[in-house]
Amino acid sequence: MTNEREKPVKSILITQPQPEPGRNVYEDFVSRNRLKMDFRGFIHVEPLTAKEIRKQKINFLDYTAVIFNSRNAIDYFFQMAEEMKVEMPTDTKYFSTNESVANYIQKYIVPRKRKMFTSKGTEKDFLTLFKNHKKEKFLFPCSDIRKPSIPDHFNKNGFDFTECTIYRTVSSDLSDLENVFYDIIVFFSPADIKSLYDNFPGYKQKETRFAGFGSSTQKAIAENNLILDIPAPAEGIPSMLAALEDYVGRVNK
Repeated sequence: MTNEREKPVKSILITQPQPEPGRNVYEDFVSRNRLKMDFRGFIHVEPLTAKEIRKQKINFLDYTAVIFNSRNAIDYFFQMAEEMKVEMPTDTKYFSTNESVANYIQKYIVPRKRKMFTSKGTEKDFLTLFKNHKKEKFLFPCSDIRKPSIPDHFNKNGFDFTECTIYRTVSSDLSDLENVFYDIIVFFSPADIKSLYDNFPGYKQKETRFAGFGSSTQKAIAENNLILDIPAPAEGIPSMLAALEDYVGRVNK
């Protein structure tokens, strides 16, 4: 980061959808610093078609247990099952990465203790859920972009495990932002960077400061020969809000 780039900040673009009322963690920060902050999702998800699912040669009824790690996966799995006229057996077991995901499953099924297995929230706790279920045939409906920890664990430990891509992450249309300038753009995933170039192939960063959350996002910024001005998390800076607070507090003196 050079001093030449550390100029006062008036406007920030967050590459995520507008938060629900009362859930905007940046609200106080923006008010105190008299900033303009806009939210715009650079990516969105869409389900695969029944034809695309069949190409993966997957029959939902071949499996005795289903693993969910997101609400999107739950929605698209049960919607696809309905479209394919598949009714999951009542003895199917469902494993969830956290309580929020487990509660959401109840939108589609009547919960029974013997069918629902839920992690306390940590990855280690989640993976220990399966120790006593090695005889199950597991299906993992997921996005085309996902962490490798779940498949790696199951393949390493000899489980009967099949991954099913049921929805994909795609770049959103950002054409209306072509001539809009922000002092800072905040990115949260490599897919956000991909969307930037999908929409604006000849994009030049110039004086716009880039904030990147997480190592994979920061790597994508570097691989595209862009300048990372505001990394997060960092030592003493656990969140993107903290990183923005630190940076703006420094340059807007």
